[in-house]
Amino acid sequence: MKSISTTLLFFFSFLGISQEAPELFLAEFISNFPNVRDLAISPNGNEMMFTAQSVMGNLSAIVISKKTNNSWSTPKVASFSGQFFDLEPFYSNDGLKLYFVSTRPLSNETLEPKDFDIWFVERHTLSDTWSEPINLGFPINTEHGEFYPSIANNGNFYFTRDNPDLKTKDDIYVSEFKNGAYQTPVKLSHAINSDGYEYNAFIAPDESYLVFGSYNRKDGFGSGDLYISFKKDNHWTVAKNLGGIVNSDKMDYCPFVDTKTNTLYFTSKRDNTKINQEKPLTTEELVSELNKADNGSSRLYRFLLKNY
Repeated sequence: MKSISTTLLFFFSFLGISQEAPELFLAEFISNFPNVRDLAISPNGNEMMFTAQSVMGNLSAIVISKKTNNSWSTPKVASFSGQFFDLEPFYSNDGLKLYFVSTRPLSNETLEPKDFDIWFVERHTLSDTWSEPINLGFPINTEHGEFYPSIANNGNFYFTRDNPDLKTKDDIYVSEFKNGAYQTPVKLSHAINSDGYEYNAFIAPDESYLVFGSYNRKDGFGSGDLYISFKKDNHWTVAKNLGGIVNSDKMDYCPFVDTKTNTLYFTSKRDNTKINQEKPLTTEELVSELNKADNGSSRLYRFLLKNY
């Protein structure tokens, strides 16, 4: 495992990140789903949504759980999901809108899937039901794929776009919110984007830092890793790998920071299956090992942050 550099320790200190290992989040719930990913928690902390997917990832729906007496309810398919390929929810800062990604058609007249677009649902109060999904439209959605919405408190809209017309792979963009409207999205600088894949960007509510995923970089631990960049004097610092405490040699992605509880949530395919056995396994022991939560399937983890 790579050691954490002095520079990286500074970044951990800046965010107040502890050096304790990430832990599985709600393993008793996620065991009901072959793969889970991209968690979002409502601003008041009483509701959460995440994506549940099939083994091969070709069936995808957003599920919801609510907190009562400090306990999370059994997840259920969200009212607006379950028919089309939906994923990557994100709450507005008042909890009255929820943005997500979907291949659902633009019209009810067809079931033919579209490319990936960003959609939203809304409600008048936190106790109301969600509306029917609304396509976010231009200038954020295009003929290309748009993914992983994340919104700062000032309305600036960060997301991933797959543009085959460019020589790079997936890149992270921002659309500034000015005079009540989204502006033409701009690709973030080379401090964050590279010629490879950048994706799953979480923007801090005050826009002071960006946590995102990148695939197979030279400083990576293998597969996808989480990186962080800070905004200083209106420019982004060169992104730093979050290190071997957070990242593994498997796919680590889909970050979400709950700033009220100082917790980093993310998705990982890390595999702790015990493959070297001291004695032959019984059938029950084999089934138990095969079905353990951290068996290489896509799972939710949380990483507690120290107060800064």
